[in-house]
Amino acid sequence: MFFPEIFALLLGACAGSFLNVCIYRIPRQESVVFKPSHCPECREKLKFWELVPVLSFLVLRGKCRSCGARIALQYPLVEVITAVLFYFSYKSWSFTWQGAAMVLFFALLITAAFIDFKHQIIPDKLAVLGIIAGLPLAWLVSADRLKSGLLGFLAAGAIMLAIALASRGGMGGGDVKLSAVMGLFLGWPAVLVALFLAFLAGGAVGLFLLATGRKSRKDAVPFGPYLALGGVVSAFEGYRIIEWYLGMVN
Repeated sequence: MFFPEIFALLLGACAGSFLNVCIYRIPRQESVVFKPSHCPECREKLKFWELVPVLSFLVLRGKCRSCGARIALQYPLVEVITAVLFYFSYKSWSFTWQGAAMVLFFALLITAAFIDFKHQIIPDKLAVLGIIAGLPLAWLVSADRLKSGLLGFLAAGAIMLAIALASRGGMGGGDVKLSAVMGLFLGWPAVLVALFLAFLAGGAVGLFLLATGRKSRKDAVPFGPYLALGGVVSAFEGYRIIEWYLGMVN
């Protein structure tokens, strides 16, 4: 493994550490920048070595140094997922504007997925950030990429809005906005693959939960994690899936 790959992994792990801050603080309307990192139980400020991604969790054996409270497995999990996605982003797009757009996209998806899983909301701040950063990044990649992104944004937003209206509250506005942002980053028609995979995965898990009695028809199931899954798969394999499908029907 050469230096760029190692750098991508380390950068991803550090980014994942920051995403954990966002996942915890954004739903609580707290600053993600100006408040020092601390234990959510005893509020003790963390020392610099306690902020080292993954390794600090292992050294501390998953417990707070001060009060002994358990550290959620989410923290190293997010760091590892982010590191892996940054690594494969580098392998796919190197240090280019497209690569920069994709690592931002994955960061947004991870944050949205974990917040939705824990709180069943997808904050508007994530969609706003995606639009503000996604538009100039798409333009920096190419004019065609910007056009594709705008088309994907409008198409995905319209499709999910229609589904949300038809479901009468079965799907939230956060899902609609996140889907539109996915269209901006993935472009048209790759965003269709992402939405299809999200519904496929969400439907399969939903049927399993109903069949095992873990959920009833009245229970809400967060859709953000499935959108994130579909978005990640489509980012890497979306156009190959489209080519495979077209080859099957022709």
